[in-house]
Amino acid sequence: MQFIDRAEIEVEAGKGGDGIVAFRREKYEPAGGPSGGNGGRGGSVIIKSVENLQTLLDFHYNRKFKAENGRRGGPKNCTGASGRDLVIEVPCGTMVFDQEIGEIIGDLVTENQNLLVAKGGKGGLGNKHFLSNCNRAPEKALPGLAGENRKLRLELKLLAEVGIIGLPNAGKSTLISTISSARPKIAEYPFTTLIPNLGVVCKPTGDGIVFADIPGLIAGASQGTGLGHDFLRHIERTQVLLHLIDATSENVVKDYQTIQQELMAYGHGLENRPQILALSKIDAVDMQSKYLDDLATQLNLLTPVPVYPISAVTGNGLESMLQKIWDLHEHLNQV
Repeated sequence: MQFIDRAEIEVEAGKGGDGIVAFRREKYEPAGGPSGGNGGRGGSVIIKSVENLQTLLDFHYNRKFKAENGRRGGPKNCTGASGRDLVIEVPCGTMVFDQEIGEIIGDLVTENQNLLVAKGGKGGLGNKHFLSNCNRAPEKALPGLAGENRKLRLELKLLAEVGIIGLPNAGKSTLISTISSARPKIAEYPFTTLIPNLGVVCKPTGDGIVFADIPGLIAGASQGTGLGHDFLRHIERTQVLLHLIDATSENVVKDYQTIQQELMAYGHGLENRPQILALSKIDAVDMQSKYLDDLATQLNLLTPVPVYPISAVTGNGLESMLQKIWDLHEHLNQV
């Protein structure tokens, strides 16, 4: 399935039905009077969040949506039928913007949230409405009003408690495939992850939390360099950032600083998000030497955050790292 996290659409609410001019001409009712009914209300456009969608792919091909028009009024003071509302389903985590003014209309985070984005037009008045002492036989009726028309921008921000970040080939995809049932593409070249991947990791208590594997960031990602810029917003909703650093890298300090600088430049509170550091791929280095201790010491000079040496291939260190994530997640939910 193709992952699309941005879309531009146009929505149009239904037009109200026209009022009509009609008179009662029934037997034994010589002065029946005006009986033209009002038009029905036009249908509105509503955006609804659902859990069974993960992408905005549908809006890549279908960009225009129109609700049903209201029906015209009928004789005998019958009001026309209202147009049916149009409900557009989007994934949870979708933000809706007014394209013309650039302002956010709504943020659909939880399931079954409804957002009215275009209101249907009112039905026109029939001639019964214009009956007065001065005009006992009005021949005037009003047309229905047009429904609202808006151009919208949809942006999807994935909902995950833990965001896995790091440079390309830091081992993010391997990790999420090991601790969850997610099956991202894994290869020995940079930028194998081109889209965010979600995986549910079970806790010892039986429930689970969602991890998001974010495409690798590089220097300048916050200004649009590489693949990371388009996906940084997907970790805005996360509670914890799991920062993976390749233990086989020539300069782990520089790798750490590169990611931290990009989080700082991007903003949106990511620079202050609780983090856990993990030295990945320790199976590829000599674990009997002091090399790993030296790397952890270098990182601890930059941050008080504890460093967890892990291997997603052999499973070494994963249990203690995950336990730290469970503890931090539980603490944040109690605050």
